[in-house]
Amino acid sequence: MVKSHRRFRKVIEFRQVSYAKMAPIVERVTDIPVIELGEGPHWDIQTESLYFVDLFGKAIHRYVPRTGQCTKAEVGKHVSVIIPIKGNCQQFVIGLERELSLVTWDGISEKPSKIEKIADVDKGTQNRMNDVQLILGTMGPEPINGHVEPDLGSLYSWNKGKLQQHLTNLGVSNGLAWSSDSKKFYFTDTFTYKVDEFDYDIENGTISNRKTIFTPNKHGIKGSPDGMTIDVDGNLWMALFNGYKIVKFDPRKPETLLKTIDIPAKQVTIRHFLYVTTAGFTVDGEVLPPPDHGATYQITGLGTKGLPAASCVL
Repeated sequence: MVKSHRRFRKVIEFRQVSYAKMAPIVERVTDIPVIELGEGPHWDIQTESLYFVDLFGKAIHRYVPRTGQCTKAEVGKHVSVIIPIKGNCQQFVIGLERELSLVTWDGISEKPSKIEKIADVDKGTQNRMNDVQLILGTMGPEPINGHVEPDLGSLYSWNKGKLQQHLTNLGVSNGLAWSSDSKKFYFTDTFTYKVDEFDYDIENGTISNRKTIFTPNKHGIKGSPDGMTIDVDGNLWMALFNGYKIVKFDPRKPETLLKTIDIPAKQVTIRHFLYVTTAGFTVDGEVLPPPDHGATYQITGLGTKGLPAASCVL
């Protein structure tokens, strides 16, 4: 665990000097409180901050590693993701249930100064957004014992101020990662237990030529595919919900598993390089106690680096 700012700096310095020699180290970030469902970690280079959401707690969070400060602002609805606006360190795109919204927040105050709706997604349903980048994924409601209603989710793109639907009858939209040249888009419908690849047209925000590239069950890996991120070498790293794991695989070579990393929490939700969010909510009566479940973890010694997280341009 990160016990002091001094120790955090030493970890970073050592990683830069002997990066390839380290084995992966998983540490709980004790400066970040345990939350029921952490999602959407986004590292902002401009402010050197980690932004993430407490979905059920209806709040957006900011964590600054150099000071250990963690702040949050309540937004009044279930929130799925937070992405900074390019060139404006106090504005963010967030997913508020079925709405794509623009929020103005100084990163410190307990309430945003302004929330503006940009677009309605899955209008007229009880669905909520589950993952958002240049593409937005939705899922059905969770009315009974934490189980999601199937076949109600969709996949959209947000391009040049317009919302376009691409896939329907999805269980839980997840993953949402791109290759470094933005020509490939990676996606998982958690209910299918597999990861798919699409050709991606960045100019028009369209996807095509769907094919399956990784199936955890074929490798004896338990859990459901959740969030993904990609490294500078072109490999994907994926969280396994209900699996206590993160897996690394090569999307260019279908079904090529490269590494697994154990996480102390069962419900691993989504990850961004160095940081992993988890959940600790009750499903079918199974109680997952803190502090491991619902914590945020820092991983070092991965032997690679992540691609810079993109900011939004409206």
